[in-house]
Amino acid sequence: MSAPRVVPATPDAVAEAGRLIRAGRLVAFPTETVYGLGCDATDDRAVALVFAAKGRPEFNPVIVHVGGREDAARLARFDARADALAAAFWPGALTLVLPRTENCPVSLLATAGLDTIALRAPSHLIARALIAATARPIAAPSANRSGKVSPTTAAHVAESLGEEVALILDGGPCPLGLESTVLDLVGAAPTILRPGAVTEEAIAAVAGPLAQHEDRARPAAPGMLARHYATRLPLRLAAREVRPGEALLAFGPDAPTGAPLTLNLSPSGNLIEAAANLFAMMRTLDRPGLTGIAVMPIPEAGLGRAINDRLRRAAAPG
Repeated sequence: MSAPRVVPATPDAVAEAGRLIRAGRLVAFPTETVYGLGCDATDDRAVALVFAAKGRPEFNPVIVHVGGREDAARLARFDARADALAAAFWPGALTLVLPRTENCPVSLLATAGLDTIALRAPSHLIARALIAATARPIAAPSANRSGKVSPTTAAHVAESLGEEVALILDGGPCPLGLESTVLDLVGAAPTILRPGAVTEEAIAAVAGPLAQHEDRARPAAPGMLARHYATRLPLRLAAREVRPGEALLAFGPDAPTGAPLTLNLSPSGNLIEAAANLFAMMRTLDRPGLTGIAVMPIPEAGLGRAINDRLRRAAAPG
């Protein structure tokens, strides 16, 4: 096995990285917080590759990196609070969780099927150059295997992810070395979902008093509720046949027949393809006139664990 490609972040290397991302590949790059594992946020399959590379056990939302407020406004609805916070802390180490716009092009997999999106405009010059070179929003969790220490140098990325990444841009150590603060602006009062490089005091000085997370009936981060991503129609998991009136969410080459509507996550049984299609297909099948959605068994291995996690949450009793 050859060593991962680690190159100095020269203008030519950044331009190549942008081309790779537009082609659906993964690129690691430095930000002021930690190194990110970047992909085209509008490409379902590329986002699925990020989850596969990290070995991420659940489809938690990932942060989408943009150039600034103007780019972000194409993806999310800003209110006065969001405008004030973006003016104060962008570019910088604050991530804002906001409602997705109706026609938001970002993959549903990147937002874990939610109607919200986590956005950040990084200040690191290499990160900003890469966003400009890509000319697309970049979905980028930390560039390490899930559960491992976040990477603050290119060597950390190479050690953790190796050949999972098409290119690692080496921009030296990250200046802050601490993840961004994630701030939820969907509720009545701002709530910090993840403490980070921007302090609560600094945020409160701009946005006013913050809600205490533990006092709110919501999880510590999107996607942690037992029942979440739920369809209006009931889901029947591990189905090997179709009952009258059910749509079928199939997997693999041997799908049962007879459903009024069938979508196959991956006719070839490819879990990366299945992950890329999951949320969009769930939404398409969730339509009036049907009695429910039968879901074929998904292997409990690799990305299959994450797919099954989301299906179990969606099927949980309300």
